Amino acid sequence: MTLLSFTPSRHLNLNPTTTFVSIVRRPPLNPVPSSLFFCPTSPPLPLHILYRPPRPSLSLVSAPRAASSAGYLLHDAGATALVLAGAYTLVLCFDNLTKRNLLQQSLSRKLVHISSGLLFVLSWPIFSTSTEARYFASVVPLFNGLRLLLSGLSLVPNEGLVKSVTREGNPKELLRGPLYYVLILILSALVFWRESPVGVISLAMMCGGDGVADIMGRRFGSIKIPYNQKKSWAGSISMFVFGFLVSLGMLYYYSILGYFNLDWMDTVQKVAFVSLVATAVESLPITEIVDDNISVPLASMAAAYFSFSL
Repeated sequence: MTLLSFTPSRHLNLNPTTTFVSIVRRPPLNPVPSSLFFCPTSPPLPLHILYRPPRPSLSLVSAPRAASSAGYLLHDAGATALVLAGAYTLVLCFDNLTKRNLLQQSLSRKLVHISSGLLFVLSWPIFSTSTEARYFASVVPLFNGLRLLLSGLSLVPNEGLVKSVTREGNPKELLRGPLYYVLILILSALVFWRESPVGVISLAMMCGGDGVADIMGRRFGSIKIPYNQKKSWAGSISMFVFGFLVSLGMLYYYSILGYFNLDWMDTVQKVAFVSLVATAVESLPITEIVDDNISVPLASMAAAYFSFSL
C-alpha cells in the first residue's frame, strides 16, 4: 500500500518552512492480493456481469396482440354472418308475401326500404371495437348491392327480389333507387359509424322518414303540394314527424349503449332542424334528376353535420 507523508527535510539547508513530499512504502498489516484494488499503474480488470435480467421476447409481447386481433376478427366475421342471414331472411319473407299476393308490391317495397336500413343501423353495436369493424359491417349492404347488380343486369334473374323492391317490376329499376340505397348504407357505416350521430340521423331520415312518407302519401295524399303535384301534404308531414321520431329513437338507443353523450334539450332542436331540411328536400320536384335515396340522406348528413358541429 502506498502512503503519502509530509516531513521536513533534514539534509538540505532550506527554509524551515519548506517541505518536501517523500513516499514511504509500508507493508500492509493483512496482505491482500493487489488485484482486488484499482491502481492507476495496473491494467483495468475485465467486468464480469454475473446476472442480466431477461428482456421480454418480441414474440411474447406480440402474442397477446395477435390473439386479440384474432378474437376481433372472429367476432366481426360472426356478426357479419348473423346480419347477412337476418337481411336475407327479411327480404325473403317479403318476397314470399308478395308472391302469394298477401302484400301489395308497392307496400312490400317500402316495408323493405324502412326495415332493412333501420335493422342495419341497429346491428352496429354487435360488432367489435376494432378499427376494422366498420368494414365488416359494410359487407352486408355490399353483398346486397352485388345482388342488385346481378339481378338488374339480368345476369342472375331474381323475380322475387324484383317484385319486392321495384315499383313497376322492371329489373332495371334495381340499378337506381335500391342500389343508391345500399350505397348510402355503406357510406354511413364507413364514414360515420358509431362515432357520430350524423350517420345515424341520415339513415333514420332516409329509412324511417322517407319510407313512411311514401306510404302515407299514397293512402292519404289527396291534397298536393303546390310546387310539386307528385308530393302531398300528408306525405311531407309524415316525413317530418317520423323522421324526427325515428332519429330520436336511434340516438336514444346509442346513448343507452354509451356511444353518444347528448344534451337532449339541444339534441331535440337539432334533430327537428334536420327533419325540416330533409322534408323540404324530399318535397322538391327533382326526383327525375336526383333520386330521393340520394338527396334525402345527403341533405340530412349536411344539416346534421352543421348542427352537431356547433
